[in-house]
Amino acid sequence: MKTRVALCVMAAMALASTRGFAAPPDATKAAVAGATAWLSLVDDGRYADSWKEASSFFRGSIGQARWTAALDATRKPLGKRRSRTLDRATETMSPPGAPAGRYVVMQFKTSFQGRASAIETVTFVLDKDGAWRSAGYFIQ
Repeated sequence: MKTRVALCVMAAMALASTRGFAAPPDATKAAVAGATAWLSLVDDGRYADSWKEASSFFRGSIGQARWTAALDATRKPLGKRRSRTLDRATETMSPPGAPAGRYVVMQFKTSFQGRASAIETVTFVLDKDGAWRSAGYFIQ
């Protein structure tokens, strides 16, 4: 139950932050490239690695064991990814419940073996080291 709450908190932050402004092309491009690489870790079932590659905010919000268990319960049953297409990307500076910073919220239209149509919302933040890293992930 706690895992589900943590994922819902991250989801609420991601969805609320879509009220930002359109991301500049360079920020969008860098964040989308980071998200694509990070989502590949999730697609490959490398959940612990996806946690290690996430932002400091993300890692501070949910421990590695809880993250891995949450994805085992929610993502793994969907099966292999069939397709993923970026639907939109929006930048915001201070989403609710998160520290101020540069965030890009991306929504992908995704198809899995076990679910023909899903929306993945991935929030990336420009982390302290200057790299775009995951700050939230949610599947609808």
